[in-house]
Amino acid sequence: MPLSPEAVALAPILLLVIVLWVTEALPLAVTALLGAVACVVAGVAPAKEVFRPFADPLIFLFIGSFVLAEAIRLHGLDRRLAYGVLSVPGIGGRPPRILAAVALVCVLISGFISNTVTAAMMMAIVSGILVAVESASREHGNPPAPAFATSLYLCVAFAASIGGLATPIGTPPNLIGLGFIRDQVGVRVSFLGWCAIGVPLVAVMTTIAVAVLVWMFPAGVDRLEGVDRYVAAQRNRLGAWTVGQKSVAAAFAITVTLWVLPGVLLVLLGASHPLCIWLGKRLPEGIVALIGAILLLLLPGDLRPEGGRRRALEWREAKIDWDIVLLYGGGMALGELCFSTGLAGHIGQSITGWIPAGEWSGPVLIVMAVVVAVVTSEFTSNTASANMVVPVVIALARATGVDPLMAALAATFASSLGFMMPVSTPCNALVYGSGRIPLRSMMASGAIIDILGIAVVATALLLARGT
Repeated sequence: MPLSPEAVALAPILLLVIVLWVTEALPLAVTALLGAVACVVAGVAPAKEVFRPFADPLIFLFIGSFVLAEAIRLHGLDRRLAYGVLSVPGIGGRPPRILAAVALVCVLISGFISNTVTAAMMMAIVSGILVAVESASREHGNPPAPAFATSLYLCVAFAASIGGLATPIGTPPNLIGLGFIRDQVGVRVSFLGWCAIGVPLVAVMTTIAVAVLVWMFPAGVDRLEGVDRYVAAQRNRLGAWTVGQKSVAAAFAITVTLWVLPGVLLVLLGASHPLCIWLGKRLPEGIVALIGAILLLLLPGDLRPEGGRRRALEWREAKIDWDIVLLYGGGMALGELCFSTGLAGHIGQSITGWIPAGEWSGPVLIVMAVVVAVVTSEFTSNTASANMVVPVVIALARATGVDPLMAALAATFASSLGFMMPVSTPCNALVYGSGRIPLRSMMASGAIIDILGIAVVATALLLARGT
């Protein structure tokens, strides 16, 4: 079947965008805008159709989540959580337990705010811990091996990336994949539905990452002096909870409750119950995120130095990552045009020979989706990887007669599993910039976690497919 003129015009634009995303010759958001503009100029579709994804409801889920994350960072709630976990009595200055605690903090925080922000914040905390450990160890004559610093920094990078898989808002590829699934597969994955797969997957991946780092980079001592004192001192410096912190915590709790509530009621009452139908129509995830953001702009904050009380978050403080918003809009626009012009179907039909027919076609496609997404994410950003791989996987599933849902979810999860290279994720780049990470160490440990991650994600989605 010949390609339509619109598909013929779209093909070179899509190829150019992929090349620019992989090489990062231009900022990713600029490339996404360039692709959308080129589609209008080339006559692929009218401007109204091309730019419609830029006003998609998921855009506002991004915006609301960014505002909530900034308030959490600004008021130091992330640090309260970090020092709270690190001060748990069972840790006791033992290197494997410290590593596990750092990983747990990263996972808990990055499930709701930017992986990059999580890594940057934990870098500062880990650097302080290492200074305390190294100074105290010199006094007691039992310094840890240099490999311990390597393991701590790598733990920050890997756990921050892994933690983003726990919730739909944890990292942009999650929402990008969910957007394609909603529009092209016709399935809306709820917040709780995502977490049902994401949370167990994150638990297993975090355990694997910590175990690999403990094995590859031993501290050489049983106990590290100075950690307990440093964490206790830093926690005391935080002082009592402020009005602003309480307001942010309340807004965040309300938001998460409204995200989770529809899924809980769906299980308890059934999909046909009027309350479930009402909540599904009136409180989608994007609207809930905006409710949380607006609450921050209304609830009371701390006292101003010059007098009077400020809001929990001022509008000028509401930082929004417009690069991610524009990248999502442009990527979704190109993905939708691939389907509407027939280009995606043509690509799927042309490579169906790689997938065996019969009952094995579904499992093979899931494994292929995971492998391709992981390899792609090693050489380009995870957001670009999701934009490139998920639409192709959906097209392949349709061409082979396989339900595309689990394969698309597999590609979405796997897009965040690039651990080998500094350029794979901003988290990797941040910790590599510390100067404490030999490139060989990152590549060796990252390769092992990549391979194990492929097995874990593929297994998780194969099990979910069978339920």
